[in-house]
Amino acid sequence: MTDPMNLKDLFKRAVDLMKENANQEAESVCLQALETNPSDVNFIALLGTSLMRQGKLNEAEQTLRRVVKIAPGFPRAQEDLGTALLNLKKPSEAIPFLVKAVELNPQSAESFFKLGGALKATGDDDKAEEAFARSRALSPQKGQIEQASVLFAQGKYREAETVAKELVRQNPQDVNAAALLARIAIQAQCYDDAEALLRRVVQIAPPFIQAWHDLSTALKEQSKFTEAIEALKKAREIEPDNAITHYFLGAALAMDSSPELAEASYQRALQIDSSLSGAHLGLGHVLKTLGKQEEGIAAYRAAMKLRPNFGEIHYSLSNLKTFVFDDAEIEDMTRRLQSEQLSKESVVHFCFALGKAFEDAKDYDKAFEYYSRANETHRETIAYDPVQTEVIHNKIRDVFSAELFEQFVSQTYGCEDAAPIFILGLPRSGSTLLEQILASHSQVDGTSELADLSLVSQSLTDRTRGVAYPGVISELSGEQLRALGEKYISQTQRYRAGGVYFTDKMPNNFPHIGFISLILPNAKIIDARRHPIDSCLGCFKQHFAKGQTFTYDLFELGEFYLEYQSMMDHWDSVLPGKVLHVQYEDVVSDLDNQVRRILDYCDLPFEEGCVNFHNTDRAVRTASSEQVRQPIYARSVNTWKRFGTNMDPLIDVLSPILPAEKGDVSNGS
Repeated sequence: MTDPMNLKDLFKRAVDLMKENANQEAESVCLQALETNPSDVNFIALLGTSLMRQGKLNEAEQTLRRVVKIAPGFPRAQEDLGTALLNLKKPSEAIPFLVKAVELNPQSAESFFKLGGALKATGDDDKAEEAFARSRALSPQKGQIEQASVLFAQGKYREAETVAKELVRQNPQDVNAAALLARIAIQAQCYDDAEALLRRVVQIAPPFIQAWHDLSTALKEQSKFTEAIEALKKAREIEPDNAITHYFLGAALAMDSSPELAEASYQRALQIDSSLSGAHLGLGHVLKTLGKQEEGIAAYRAAMKLRPNFGEIHYSLSNLKTFVFDDAEIEDMTRRLQSEQLSKESVVHFCFALGKAFEDAKDYDKAFEYYSRANETHRETIAYDPVQTEVIHNKIRDVFSAELFEQFVSQTYGCEDAAPIFILGLPRSGSTLLEQILASHSQVDGTSELADLSLVSQSLTDRTRGVAYPGVISELSGEQLRALGEKYISQTQRYRAGGVYFTDKMPNNFPHIGFISLILPNAKIIDARRHPIDSCLGCFKQHFAKGQTFTYDLFELGEFYLEYQSMMDHWDSVLPGKVLHVQYEDVVSDLDNQVRRILDYCDLPFEEGCVNFHNTDRAVRTASSEQVRQPIYARSVNTWKRFGTNMDPLIDVLSPILPAEKGDVSNGS
């Protein structure tokens, strides 16, 4: 049996985590306690509540039914079971438990409110109004906040917003209502609105730690990493030993390209609370970035021990690329996928991991089966419109015409700084290898994938004035273009370490080549190419953390590749010689000459370190982080051939840019 004092600490930890909405972490703590104390009703009840808040309603119902059977006099368990049943659309089943809850605790405004909701759903309007009236009488304000919170938990964001807005209107100093409204705004991806609300909350109530955490989230989603870090440092000053704060700070620092500092924050979080599986996972990510593979694996395994059904951990191990699952691990993942109640996202992660595992085992049909299942499952959860992509690209081509560039030939325009080297193209096409080669040069800082160019282009859009990117480009003066280039240089300064040049390898920048040429006319642009089928297959096998929504369907992938090809053809036409195209297969087969070609284009003297790029010690944040720490190898060339006829649908889509003979690799364009 676990020491009673330790149990007390574990319970407090779980409660604190739930206050922070860290419900998955709270679940892990409860399961840890229940391993040695399986009949502890307090932990069983808390486990049920954490499951309910995560949307695991069936598991929550089973767990909470167990609680009310063991301890029928436990009012919170009665209320939570009623809530779970309400969320499962079983209001008639919920009513007896909510009635019991208000009998046991007749001062609970929340219980009366939920009872009113259950009665209303069953058509008993009179009794429902009595329950609502009782809730309002007990706590007018609390009843309304509870109403908004319940609506939010049910995914009824607009109704929740209406209630929360009215509360804020009635009392602008109500920080709980404002914080809830901000959380609704975050859910709706209205991050600027959430930021404004939360800045007011922390001004009124500086000790409100959760508000600081939510503020950091709103800021991170706007790529305001420096401000997010500052918000979390404020929270750290208020509560120096708050593990969640250090955990969130680690994540923010990692996103701000500060892996060493992120590592320290994650380590501090785990010193305070070793049960934070998310901190173990985040630590694994930054250790991978820093090239500390064995330590990263240990961190992932620590996270896995706490949350064995959390598929992202298994996928993170597989995403090391050089890591290989053994037979027992493959069997365990397969069993969990078949028998456990997993979230849809965990199913996706397990399937990607198993795809990689069977590919390593050279069972390519089985691997493709799991990759396909992963992609199909994830595609159901995301919004991607290939037609809209084509529309946007056509608009860019129309705006950035040869005529547009001709009008700037006779005038001074843009920022003359020649420091940026843009590496772009499709993901999984060798861009990380090219960056590693360049970052091995004494004059070049490797800064990985930066969102700043997109943010600068977005700053041109002002719906209130009816102007938007890219249409507004033709209205800009040379001076305005210079200011935009200077803005990009200023924003990216924090990623640099003193080099004359720096890389920006955001692959999605390829539609913005025209924009780059106008605001930074001296910047270098390198297009990372790979055989089209290998390029698309590489994307299909990768579960991207964010964006790249075109990669989860083979047909859509092929269509997007054709769009990319068309866009690059356009840039070669209107900006001849501007872009250096580098073929991955050529780099693999003739490294020395390709390195010299790249350095010549960038006006850099040859350095032997660029050929021996694998010896360069630097943080690498992408999926290829382990691969670029090895000498050049050819085993990634023609990977697609291993998958046989599974590639036929993709080959059919790509046929306009492939040789006439199906599957001929000689094209390589």
